[in-house]
Amino acid sequence: MRRPFHGSHGNQGLAIVYDTYRHDEAARALPLLAAPVGRTLAWRDGVPIDAARFLAHVDQVAALLPDAPAAVNLCEDRYAFLVAFCAIVLRGQANLLPPSRAPLAVEDVMAAHPGAYALGELALQPAPPGYRRLPPLAADIAPVVGAVPAIPAAQVAAIGYTSGSTGMPRAHAKTWRSLHAGTAGNLAMLRRVAGERFHVVATVPPQHIYGIEMSVLLPLLGAVGVHAGRPFFPADVAAALAEVPAPRVLVTTPVHLRALVESGVALPPLAALLSATAVMPTELAHAAERRFGAPLLEVFGSTETCAFAGRRLARDELWTLYPGVRLHPQPDGTGIEAPQLDEPATLADLVTLHDEGRRFRLCGRHADLLEIAGKRASLGDLTRRLLAIPGVEDGVVLQLDEADAIGVRRIAALAVAPSLDEHAILDALRCAVDPVFLPRRLRLVDALPRNETGKLPRADLLELLG
Repeated sequence: MRRPFHGSHGNQGLAIVYDTYRHDEAARALPLLAAPVGRTLAWRDGVPIDAARFLAHVDQVAALLPDAPAAVNLCEDRYAFLVAFCAIVLRGQANLLPPSRAPLAVEDVMAAHPGAYALGELALQPAPPGYRRLPPLAADIAPVVGAVPAIPAAQVAAIGYTSGSTGMPRAHAKTWRSLHAGTAGNLAMLRRVAGERFHVVATVPPQHIYGIEMSVLLPLLGAVGVHAGRPFFPADVAAALAEVPAPRVLVTTPVHLRALVESGVALPPLAALLSATAVMPTELAHAAERRFGAPLLEVFGSTETCAFAGRRLARDELWTLYPGVRLHPQPDGTGIEAPQLDEPATLADLVTLHDEGRRFRLCGRHADLLEIAGKRASLGDLTRRLLAIPGVEDGVVLQLDEADAIGVRRIAALAVAPSLDEHAILDALRCAVDPVFLPRRLRLVDALPRNETGKLPRADLLELLG
């Protein structure tokens, strides 16, 4: 029997039920693709691709793959990534998702999985060891006729890596069952605002777990079409949205969203905007809804758990749990049970429960809590206050690793604020935070070292501070 959560007596019974349920679920096989095969699964170069042709491309690629335990999926084109993802799964292999596509990060992940190879649609120079290039995915391929293949529920389909924002990247395996279960929660949330059938354009890469959930699993397991591109600039986002029919959902991050709001570019009508991966300022949430006339939704989750809650910050700061999710506050974090988890887990996040446990307020992360001179604060709240200063376009507050002469790990900050100097920012912070939590080192920079999903690897922040 697995270890129950700390705290309450009744949790031991919950853990037993949890184990039994997961064992029964793992014995099944689940479809690779949701029916019907005639539905549009993707839009590529303005052309719709139905699920039957997609399956033909999957079969084409799967036949070319070597026998191996796993593969690093490096496809840039989102449709090519979808094909490669499913071909790898169909061969009984796991998709490796490095924390970035930087050559060193890819090499580290491959070294941790002996026998793994890499797969992509581009000619890479230099290429990772054992690199395989996808064949052309012709639009006129003959569609697959017959049953959709089923994948063993217990098969590991993906191994995601954390971003390194709190330290070294860590690996987390996802079974096909867990990906199915997590997608059910995401679909239920989005269907409430976008309807049963909708189309997704995403600015995030498919290699990240947020990108996997919202631009790979949604079209695979729901009545969703996805745009094959990954638009970056506001005009490119508008053009991509115009290439898919309504209702449209834009999957993005706070960094991309701020650029869209400030660009003045008009977007086609949206059913919803969806954001994750970084702090969402309340002012930005309101501005985005005013600017684009659509609800801005956020999802809460992690590489460890996938998404398990959502909210609309412009209306309410509380998060609503997905069906079947339970949280158990603990002194050092929060215990979680969720349909997509094979066993109960513990989050580093601290929460308070509301509405009989159906909603929660995020109070910060255990590792983010600060205690200096008998006073307490959190790095998340300090970062929000920094971002709220007029003229600060981006910023982050962190605690240094080294202690000073009296044993205190001091606070530092990086800010992007072209119209301000350090003194103006510190003066504004003095009005909002206790003096003991003012950054002892504040550096103005042209840009923060955000990765493809907007996260800030701690090692890069420390290097920028010097």
